[in-house]
Amino acid sequence: MNVQRLGRAFFADPATAAGTIIVAGFLTLALFGPLVAPYSPTAQNADLIRQPPSPSHLFGTDRLGRDLFSRIVYGARDMLALAGGGTALAVIFGTLIGVSVAYLGGWLEELVFRLFDGLLALPALLLALLLLGAVGPSRASVLLVIVVVYTPIVARVARSVVLTLKPRGFIEAARMRDERLSYVLWRELLPLVAPTLAVEAALRFSYAIFLVASLGFLGVGVQPPNPDWGLMVLEARNEFALAPWSLYVPAAAIALLVIGVNLMAEGVRRAIGES
Repeated sequence: MNVQRLGRAFFADPATAAGTIIVAGFLTLALFGPLVAPYSPTAQNADLIRQPPSPSHLFGTDRLGRDLFSRIVYGARDMLALAGGGTALAVIFGTLIGVSVAYLGGWLEELVFRLFDGLLALPALLLALLLLGAVGPSRASVLLVIVVVYTPIVARVARSVVLTLKPRGFIEAARMRDERLSYVLWRELLPLVAPTLAVEAALRFSYAIFLVASLGFLGVGVQPPNPDWGLMVLEARNEFALAPWSLYVPAAAIALLVIGVNLMAEGVRRAIGES
């Protein structure tokens, strides 16, 4: 795969470029939060309760007088760390399991993917709630939930690609040369599975953002006073008539990030298809 050609195909589409800029902007906020945020995300001020957007508070303040812009900036850290980190681990584990088990086949493949089928039979949010009910709400728990929820999906995608490649001549040739299992898996199969998994990773990332936000909204994700976007929507729900901006701001941040990631995912799919 030509990297330069892939890059040109990726950035040729304006929508993909816009999505990349959006995601890069949130990533910048996450990395440089303390330098960008003008206030502490948890500092309360009774004199500033429900202040509308203004030059001193760009997105206004919430029911406790906390600066919403600062909370959005710091909340981007948790959102990207949990959704991005969980997706990355799910892709790694799903790839390892899917590629190796599908290649080996036999009873091991049947056992592993029947177990995964059982997990996939449950809706992602319901499975996440069951897992959080067992381990308790925390950042580490949310990260674990994302890995458990999405690893089976990635593994099934990897398996489907490997099953189409196993009968190919180059795999049989590697077997006849008596190549090591690790060589066949990671030198022969993985490079051909990687493009499909790159698209899948981008899609899983967008779903993971919604999952983290949903768990925060339900009160079982990142716990207060941490500035979680889903939790901010929950807290602002009953304040809409008095301070509608406190609901619009975190909801818009979630929507904008998901849109950006989806545009990037489409760009990845198109670039790989054209390269």
